[in-house]
Formats: sequence, C-alpha cells, structure tokens
Amino acid sequence: MRRVLLGVLLATTCPAYAQTSQPESSPAMTAPIHYPDAKRGDVVDDYFGTKVADPYRWLENDVRTDKQVEAWVAAENQVTQSYLATLPGRDVFAARLKTLLNYERFGVPVKKGGRYFYTHNEGLQNQAVLFVRDSVNGTGRVLIDPNTWSKDGATALAEWVPSEDGTKLLYTIQDGGTDWRTVKVLDVATGKVMDDDVEWVKFSALAWAKDGSGFYYSRFPKPPEGEKFQSTNENQAVYFHKLGTPQSADTLIYATPDQPKRGHGVQVTDDGKWLVITTTEGTDNRYEVAVVDLTAPKPAVRVIFPGLENDWSLVGNEGATFYWSTNKDAPREKIVSTNLLARSLYPPVTDLVPEDPKGAVLESASILGGRIIANYLVDVKSEVRRYALDGKAEGSVKLPGIGSVSGGGGDEKDPETFYAFTSFATPTTIYRYDVNTDTSTVWAAPKVAFDPARYDVKQVFYPSKDGTKIPMFIVRKIGITGPAPTLLYAYGGFNISITPYFSTAAVAWMEQGGVYAVANIRGGGEYGKAWHDAGRLSHKLNVFDDFIAAGEYLKAEHYTGKDQLAIQGGSNGGLLIGAVTNQRPDLFAVSLPEVGVMDMLRFDKFTAGRYWVDDYGYPEKEADFKTLYAYSPYHNVKSGVAYPAILAFTADTDDRVVPGHTFKYTAALQHADIGPKPHLVRIETRAGHGSGKPTDKIIAETADGWAFAAKWTGMTVKPVE
Repeated sequence: MRRVLLGVLLATTCPAYAQTSQPESSPAMTAPIHYPDAKRGDVVDDYFGTKVADPYRWLENDVRTDKQVEAWVAAENQVTQSYLATLPGRDVFAARLKTLLNYERFGVPVKKGGRYFYTHNEGLQNQAVLFVRDSVNGTGRVLIDPNTWSKDGATALAEWVPSEDGTKLLYTIQDGGTDWRTVKVLDVATGKVMDDDVEWVKFSALAWAKDGSGFYYSRFPKPPEGEKFQSTNENQAVYFHKLGTPQSADTLIYATPDQPKRGHGVQVTDDGKWLVITTTEGTDNRYEVAVVDLTAPKPAVRVIFPGLENDWSLVGNEGATFYWSTNKDAPREKIVSTNLLARSLYPPVTDLVPEDPKGAVLESASILGGRIIANYLVDVKSEVRRYALDGKAEGSVKLPGIGSVSGGGGDEKDPETFYAFTSFATPTTIYRYDVNTDTSTVWAAPKVAFDPARYDVKQVFYPSKDGTKIPMFIVRKIGITGPAPTLLYAYGGFNISITPYFSTAAVAWMEQGGVYAVANIRGGGEYGKAWHDAGRLSHKLNVFDDFIAAGEYLKAEHYTGKDQLAIQGGSNGGLLIGAVTNQRPDLFAVSLPEVGVMDMLRFDKFTAGRYWVDDYGYPEKEADFKTLYAYSPYHNVKSGVAYPAILAFTADTDDRVVPGHTFKYTAALQHADIGPKPHLVRIETRAGHGSGKPTDKIIAETADGWAFAAKWTGMTVKPVE
C-alpha cells in the first residue's frame, strides 16, 4: 500500500494490440522500402582489447539542437507514416480505440482535512483533471484542468500532494513527457496559484510540513546549457521550501557531494514529528535510511540503516516506534519494528510479520486505522492481509476477484482508505475500505463499451530453457480455440512485477480474435529477490531464454501458429524485444520494441542511465562488458538472416531512455541485410518515456502498432459492431 519510490526505474509500459485469426500463411510482401540514408562514422571504441564500432554515434545528439539528427528523424517519420497509411486496419483500430477509451476513469482518492482529492477523465480528455470533494460522496469541483495548459495536450499534471489540513495543494507540471518537473502550490479554496515555483526537480517525493508552512523535496543542480535532456543526473539533494519565499532561499536539508551518484527521497511521518530520508545509488531496493527529529531544539540527520544493503520501506510509526518492510534476511520481505529511542548507535530490529513461508511476496504495507494492511503477491495475484501492530494476523481483506490491488494509503489513525482493483477483463474500479468493519464498497465503477464476460483469462506455468517454471497469463475471447494471431508482452527487470491489469488496447486486439499473453519472466519481482537476481547482471540471459520459451510454448500449445506471433515490450522491455529478435528472428512475425535500451555499452552515459548498473552491470568492467556486448540489440543485428517485421517506437523528449538508443538501433537494422519485411521507427514529438502522454497520441500510436502487427500476422481487421 505505501512504499517510497525513487522514480529512477525504467518505467514499464503495459501492452496493447489487436486482430482476427487467419490461416498460417505469410502476408504478401510489399514493394521495397527506401530507407533514409544514415551516414556511417568511423568511431571505434576499445573495450579490453575488443574493437567495437559505433558508426551511428552522431545519432546520440539531441534532435532539438543537431540539424543532421533532426533531418534524419523527419525523413524516418515520413517513410514510416507513408507505410502505415497503406495499412487497412489503421483507421479501424483508431476508431475502435476511441470508442473503448471513451469511458469515465477515476483515480484513487487522497483524503486530507476532510476533503477528498482525486483525478477524473470523462473519457477522451487528453489529460485527467484533478477534482476535490468536501465529503466522500459529495459533488466534485475542478481544482486543476491541465487540458487548458497546451494546445496539443502534451503538458500534464504529474505528482500532487494536499497539505495536512487540505487547504493547499502541492503539484508538479510535466511538459512534453520529460522527467523534469516544475513544482507549484495552489490555494484549494480560491484556486489561486501561489508564487512558489520550484525548478530542476526530478525523481522526487514531495512532503508537506504538517503545519503547512512549506514542503520538502529533492532536486538536481541546473544542468549545463543545452544538456537538459541528456546530461547524467547526479548530486541530488533534499531541500525545504518555505511558502512565500523564492527557491534561492530554500534550506538544504541533506546532500552527499562526496558521493554524487547517490539520490535522496524524503517523507514526513503522519504525526509530523519525523523526517525520513531514503538514499539509494541505483535501482535496487538497497537503501540507507536517515531520520530527523523535527521536534528537537536543533534537528539533526541521524543515519539508522547504513550501507545501502537492504530494503527499508517505511510502513508507519507510533511515536518513536517505526515499522518497516525489509528484505534483510527475508528475500520475499517481512515487517519489522525499531525503537528510535533505544540507546544504541543503530536501533535494534524486532521481527513482527515474518517472511511468508509459502512463497508469497510482500509488495507494500501501511498503517491504517491502527492496523497494518499489507499487500502480497501470490503467484502474481494480489492478496491483502491485516495485522495488529504487534504482528498478530487478523485475516485477509476480501477482494472483488483475482487481480491487482493498488492504492490503500491514508492517515494512520483514520480507518477510511481507498484502493483500485483491476484485472485483464475487469476495468479499474475504486473501492472504499473501512478498516474497523473490514468492508469494501464501490466508490467509482466504470461503464465500458464491451462485455468483460466474453473473455477468458488463464494462467499457465511453462518451462524455460533451464527447466524453471515461468508463469504466464493468456487472455482471449471465449470461443477462440485454434491458433490465432498472438501478442506476447513481458518486461523482465528491475524487480518490477507485471500483475494483471486492464487495457483497452489489449481489448481492441482481442476483439479481432487475437490472443493476448503476458509472461512473468525472471528479472521482475513476482517471486521476490531471488526471481529478480536470476534475471540481471550475469544472469540476464535467463530473461531472454524465458521469453523465447514463452513464444515456443504458445506455438506448441496451438495458441498461435506460423507467422502469427507478435512481441512487444517497453523500456527495459524494449531491450528485451530487441535482444530476442536478434537471437531468434525465426520465432517471431512482428517485433514492437518501445523506448528500448538498445546500446548496452553506453546506456550509463545519459540522464538516468547511470542508475541502471544495478540490473545491467558496468560497461567499463570487463566481465560485465562481455555479458552486455553479447546481447546488446544495437551491436548484434545479424546481417544475412531474415528478420521479422519491426516497428520501433521512441519520442523526442524521452529523457529516461534517450531516443538515441532507438535511433542507432534503427539505423543498424536498416543498414543490414535482414530480409524484405519493413524495419521502421515511429518517433513521436512532444512526448517522453510514457507518462503524461495525451490520449490522442496514445490512440494514434496504438492504432499504428496494432495495424502493423495485424498486417504481418496475417489478420483481417473488421469494424466492431
């Protein structure tokens, strides 16, 4: 339910695609595509005696400032759009996605000062609108409508946090998809924006002082001129901003200038008496934790969990007794307590809720209404359990079905909380949960333009190359029994679990008779630390083996047939798709890598890339280099081998995985002799890594991907009655 997130992860993009099953015949080849010329430079790097050519190094340059890159991008988009315009399913998918997305969507409410703050999209609005209610079932009024901020809808409301009394709102603006944020403050009663702008904020928690006098946040130094979207993110520090003062007067709370790679997040406990600073250096949940007693005459930073060794995520506190979820001696996490008044350098740890003996993974926990409410994963499905503060089990919360739970935050003394529940065939529904009575009631339920009862969801366990059983969800319309065009999605990294979720894009794919499959491959967090460790660093090849085995299983079990399997993944999942396409081009008909990490020898040179060494390793270390070079998508395109149809996706403002990754990968594909199928790139403008993308861009991008997949899996797309 509540966990500190330090925002530097390669965010996962959930799947979506669609079509109708057809005979096992290859689509007719189209006329040869004339790709734009991409000059090949003579850059060669020496890695431990291995000469590595990088002919497209120039494509790393920022498209905003480099005219050659700008011209190449324009030429590539022209070729891609000309090709996509020939696909008959494109307009059908776009129209259907517009219909499917045209339904009310609510976010999980946040209660402060008796007010309820929540987001709402009436259907096709490019950005969700922030509302507030004065009672749980009262009439909402608009607080912030980001749809008025830009003509193209690409300026988004990102993070937002109400003050303790609900009179003010701290919020951030995300422009064009960038990770950079501008922080602002709103007076809730009047709607007036106050003069408290804060800049150069990225990957930051936001925490109000409980008296509303100001807020804590994390920021980076201003980047050098012209390097805003590419320079590495280092020297993050925690500051306090007092309302009514300029940012230049903000108080530095915590920094580690001697360790510039460290990042710092901040929380204020519900009682307002403690500041909790969580430090990390990469993407692993290995944290150093410090606290500040805000009631002390001279508040000072005190490190209580040193060394960046384990996960320590705050569950809550009762005075000086703090509750944490941790993986120390518990790879699937447990709940412990510490007393900060203990007379020792570091407070002793007391176990409260031990690691689950049957293999469930503790995802998160919160103190609500005097109880510990803990969200577990059991074979990739949510289970919410209750505990007394002494760790005594009090049973499980009855959920609406098999699926995923999110939300569940709130004040520790308040028994009222809200959570979202979703599954592959269940649109996200918001529930109000009363801790005292242990009852859930629907707070907001969507009405969608399709019948969820017409879809069958199955979970299977298939063997990977080394015999490890890998879970996979397979979803399709009831009545689809034979081989059909299939979309296979996975992520496989950074301890991120891909749990059941609702996607209108996936529905559009399945309405056409397609099969939708999600493989929970190693590298994720579905089974705790061991599952993650088995899919990173020197074990990263397990991730690719797991995914390839999923494709082979789908064919062997006749879910899909020859030339009917499309694959998709985003970010770290884009790396996955690029790597397996190189390794097994014969297995797949269509490859759709999105915002992927494609150059594994230079990923750490840009923006947040340097954090990812926890999963990928260090290119400058010989052992890591050998592993990375062996699977790097950019470096392993196999000329002389027939490749599947490829449509790669990126965006000009992606400052998480800079677009140069996909630019270089695309140029390498188009230079190589890999067969007559199209190998294209779709480059979105005024968009980033995924968050904040306006609805109209999502529809257009998805329709393009689905129409492309339809063409090359032999599907016939028909309008849905």
